[in-house]
Amino acid sequence: MTHAADTTATIIPCLRYRDALAAIDWLCRAFGFEKQAVYADGDTVHHAQLTFGNGMVMLGSADNASEWGRQIVQPEEIGMRDTQSPCVVVRDADAHYAQAKAAGATIVMDIADQDYGGRGYSCRDIEGHLWWFGSYDPWKDHA
Repeated sequence: MTHAADTTATIIPCLRYRDALAAIDWLCRAFGFEKQAVYADGDTVHHAQLTFGNGMVMLGSADNASEWGRQIVQPEEIGMRDTQSPCVVVRDADAHYAQAKAAGATIVMDIADQDYGGRGYSCRDIEGHLWWFGSYDPWKDHA
């Protein structure tokens, strides 16, 4: 039996994008992710893995044809709301904020010191997915 502590990341957010190839490039440029794997056939991304430190997000092309794809809606289909949001711990929240903003991220909650510790902000990526970036590390910082 595998235990949660046996892996580097036990929870990996998964996102779908209408233009997944453009999203991959943008996420790397704006947020600092690195491509670990991209499995594509033409413009369709079947599966991609992007890393950030020891964390990861997986993504693929949005579709309504597959059983999985029919379970997921894109933010613009539901009034730019989300039911979940990746949270990424960064060393320097101000520098990350400046990089994301310069790349065109839509800032939802401006950068600020947080009551529970650290500093962070929330933004939307190029297809409207909501993200949180901040310096609070729940593995190290305890209120």
